[in-house]
Amino acid sequence: MKLLVVIAVGLRPKDLAHAPVLRGLGEHGFAAPLTTVFPAVTCSVQATLLTGLPPSGHGIVGNGWYFRDLAQVMFWRQSNHLVAGEKLYETAATRFGTRTAKLFWWWNMYAPGVDYSVTPRPEYHADGLKKPGLYSDPPDLQAELQRDLGPFPLFDFWGPRAGIASTRWIARSALEVIRRHDPDLCLVYLPHLDYDHQRFGPDDARSVQAVRDLDAEMPPLIAAARERNAHVIVLSEYGIEHADRPIFPNRLLHERGLLRVQATGHGELLDAGASRAFAVVDHQCAHVYVARPADLASVRELIAALPGVERVLDRAQQKELGIDHERSGELVAIAAPGHWFAYHYWLDEARRPDFATTVDIHRKPGYDPAELFVDPAIRFPTLRVAKTLARKVLGFRYLMNVIPTDPSQVKGSHGRLYDDPELGPVLLCSARDHARDRIAATEVRDLCLRLLAP
Repeated sequence: MKLLVVIAVGLRPKDLAHAPVLRGLGEHGFAAPLTTVFPAVTCSVQATLLTGLPPSGHGIVGNGWYFRDLAQVMFWRQSNHLVAGEKLYETAATRFGTRTAKLFWWWNMYAPGVDYSVTPRPEYHADGLKKPGLYSDPPDLQAELQRDLGPFPLFDFWGPRAGIASTRWIARSALEVIRRHDPDLCLVYLPHLDYDHQRFGPDDARSVQAVRDLDAEMPPLIAAARERNAHVIVLSEYGIEHADRPIFPNRLLHERGLLRVQATGHGELLDAGASRAFAVVDHQCAHVYVARPADLASVRELIAALPGVERVLDRAQQKELGIDHERSGELVAIAAPGHWFAYHYWLDEARRPDFATTVDIHRKPGYDPAELFVDPAIRFPTLRVAKTLARKVLGFRYLMNVIPTDPSQVKGSHGRLYDDPELGPVLLCSARDHARDRIAATEVRDLCLRLLAP
């Protein structure tokens, strides 16, 4: 059998009221709340969907973590080798001879069992220039798609411009791959709903419109699957709740002398290897790395006392949530409802690193949703951007420094586990005979294998 699996990031059961196409898919087959894993963030959940394991089993404890042997915080790695456990496409290839296309899902590089893969891979030039780019296997696949569909809109995939254009391009690329290569398993990631839910909160009118826009992109994909007698699953990794109160654990640790920085010509940099304690923040989860066992109790007390922190888990308590892994922090903090963790570690804005005001997902030692906004303090942002782009075109070095370092504009977040299933993720499936009242993220892999079985 054939199967199309679409991740519609941030889709909640309550959003289906504004999505007649997706709602119809559930009515034809079934719809069920999805019990996700902690932390409910992209890389962790996708690894669970692929392996059926919690983060303690597959090792993806967040979108990023502290690589102790390198003394570096790294976010948004893409190598499939980082994920422990046998993946869905590996098992399907062995059992059924399944041919898989993996389009913009994470862990998309060097994945055994994947025949066609495409994932974002910006080009970083020696002169500092950053250009949109894709990685694909076979290597010519991305060039063929961009020739036929136009360049991949990287700056609509993340940053202040992020929106429907990225979802539309990915959906159309999926249709092209299905038409040309007819894979048995097609994994597609549609991102844009996530953006406005974080910008404005998930129930804002603009976020509701983003749900409608997502729904409008679904008919061609569903039709292409049905033409090939393929089953269809649409699911989300997490739900997003209204959250407008940032928490700054690293500033507290810096003030107490536990977090160290290095003064450089381009601002203060977190010196993780020299720090006694620091936090790698990821939406509503924070991994707190503590170098000395003697500091554990005092650091835990400090973090737990921060307004907006709901729980601080030690290693034993991390087992409750399946997050006990060597990559996790010695402590893991969970934000209370309405709160989220901000990465900022500097105490003086005059000493902030130069990348703080840019879209830079790799150098920031934590997730920064403020990258979805242009700094409201800039009087003429369009003119600022135009002048910067002119420097780029002329071949000069440039800094696209338009991102605010005040994260108060953010109105939505995710990562914690919600009691109300209407706020969490959802799974829609065309196969009514596999209907469930509720399904766990750890069970999705086996559901896919049953649907792929001859």
